[in-house]
Amino acid sequence: MIDLGQRWPFGLNRKTWPTHVNVVLIILFVALWFDAWLSQEMMAWPMVWRAPFFFITDYGLADWVLVSSVLMFVLGLAVFYLSRGLRRRAAMELTLLGGYLFVTVAGAGILTQILKRLFGRGRPPVFSDAGAFDFQRIFNDWTYQSFPSGHSTTALAFAFAIGFMSPRFFPLLLTLAVATGISRIAVGMHYPTDVIAGFVVGIAGAYIVRNLFARRRWLFVANGEGRVRFRGVPALRRVLRGYSRRIFR
Repeated sequence: MIDLGQRWPFGLNRKTWPTHVNVVLIILFVALWFDAWLSQEMMAWPMVWRAPFFFITDYGLADWVLVSSVLMFVLGLAVFYLSRGLRRRAAMELTLLGGYLFVTVAGAGILTQILKRLFGRGRPPVFSDAGAFDFQRIFNDWTYQSFPSGHSTTALAFAFAIGFMSPRFFPLLLTLAVATGISRIAVGMHYPTDVIAGFVVGIAGAYIVRNLFARRRWLFVANGEGRVRFRGVPALRRVLRGYSRRIFR
């Protein structure tokens, strides 16, 4: 399993980053050989097989994460200015949580949207007319915004964002992220290399934001050994525990 406490994933550092970049490029190059074939095969599955993927794929939409995180941020900020003591500290922690989730998912998503327009790769629906390697930089044409996959980016960025704070949920969220990536191929919206690239952007975005927060000691803290840990939200936990006792007593 991935060591989420490392500053960067998979042993990445200043000395090894060229090797990591080459590995990603090799994986993408090898996957290109199966890109069109795998995409067309999955799109040819009976609809009864593909139907679940049309449901799963919506998990990769960023809206629900962004809206929830904005609500957390605004609520926390409002309570912060209206409260004192423990509730004020809890409100600050809620504000930081909302900001952290929003910046992680939105940041990775914005980068993906920029890359989509820079590459301008045709989606599988235009395969019969242009093939799997047709690139046209048409800014507002969604049929040429295939690389990388935005849903895959969102799903994996969210998995790591939550995993950094609560590792026990990471296996489940990672499974959902992988299922989302597969669904993008099954529903005919992306090629496998689009999904792989989306995963790379999602992972990179999550680590960058986590490390930036750790540098300011917001939610996370880094030690001298190159590891980062979640500081927790003790005040928020105490406040929520108090409310739950009032409700269920």
